Amino acid sequence: MDTTADFLTIIRNGYLAKKDMVTVNYSYAREELSKIFKAEAFIADYSIEEAKPVNKIVITLRYFDKDIPAVTGIKKVSKPSVRIYTGYNQIPRTLSGAGTTIVTTSAGFMTGKDAHAKHLGGEVICQIW
Repeated sequence: MDTTADFLTIIRNGYLAKKDMVTVNYSYAREELSKIFKAEAFIADYSIEEAKPVNKIVITLRYFDKDIPAVTGIKKVSKPSVRIYTGYNQIPRTLSGAGTTIVTTSAGFMTGKDAHAKHLGGEVICQIW
């Protein structure tokens, strides 16, 4: 099971259903992706709730005027069956720079722009716009 793809699908479906919040099970990768989404203004906020069996991440979705979602598309690039690795100078740009590519590097999760600036390549996780 690809937990990252599941996480992205929950966010996508939350926006399509016009929900204010979505809840997912906690994992380190999901927390790091949430940090990037908040920094890039794709979500309004996120918080971690401590629950008995499994901790949860509560994500507050961000909308513009008239219920226009901040996210219009999310695409999972690297899959468990086909991993996509790239060097720092070949990180794909999303919508000519209007979106964000998320890469996991030896220094952790970061946007494609940050990875390029730090000369770090790695696995391309997803693109969001």
